Amino acid sequence: MDNRPVLFIDSGIGGLPYCKDFINKNPQEEVCYLADRKNFPYGPRGKEELISILISLTEKLKETIDPKIIVLACNTATVSALDPLRSHFPEIPFVGTVPAIKPAIKACETGKVGVLGTARTIEDPYNQHIVQEYMANSGGKAVNQCEILGIAAPELVKFIEQRLEKSDENEKKEIVKKYIDMFRAGGADTLVLGCTHFLFLLEEFKREASNPAQTPVINIFDSLDGITRRIEYLLDEKEGTLRADKNRKPVHRLLLTGIEPLESSWQNRARTLDFTLCMVDEQ
Repeated sequence: MDNRPVLFIDSGIGGLPYCKDFINKNPQEEVCYLADRKNFPYGPRGKEELISILISLTEKLKETIDPKIIVLACNTATVSALDPLRSHFPEIPFVGTVPAIKPAIKACETGKVGVLGTARTIEDPYNQHIVQEYMANSGGKAVNQCEILGIAAPELVKFIEQRLEKSDENEKKEIVKKYIDMFRAGGADTLVLGCTHFLFLLEEFKREASNPAQTPVINIFDSLDGITRRIEYLLDEKEGTLRADKNRKPVHRLLLTGIEPLESSWQNRARTLDFTLCMVDEQ
């Protein structure tokens, strides 16, 4: 048995849906969630800068909490730093959250797959690599006409991080509709939510995208289930030796970087999640 925590890393609240989904399905496992508010948001940062930030954070957290698995609960962090982190810390299994482009390609009929994310995620060549890989594995049938229609939405990340809890249903609907209209105008009939933050508006995206009065109807894709399954796969490897004791009651922690004073919103989130709130000493 291994009672060390599974660590989720994001710049803010975006990875919390992944964290909560994993806890719901694996209640015996201890979880630490790091919100790197000092370096929020990750999207505008250069690739090398972000790699340096995440290597430094991982070194600190390896010393302090000794995670058995690290989940980059952020699409931007994943496309920028997953491979360097795996090379730098070969002893730690890493799980990345990559845009769910493959299933979106498979379901696409118009030849246009929408991807909504941060600028870093949209600009990364990883997206086109997925298309090419899918084409190669399918013999190029029916996907050689597929095109990625990427739209960066840094203001949507800030809205979710800073205003979501104060917004009403009409405000949520309007901000989602703006993006759905853009993808419809571009001819996309599938849309990948390529930033973990956007899962907080998943139901709003689905409602607006499936409006029968508008064409094309857009199918929404995310990577939530796939990430939980991947973590579980790693836990079950080697005869389940990474699994925690089934009889234990874990204590989950919400870790924060950045200087104090701490916003009351983070204190409220910790209480709602029933997580112990801790500041990370970055010195």
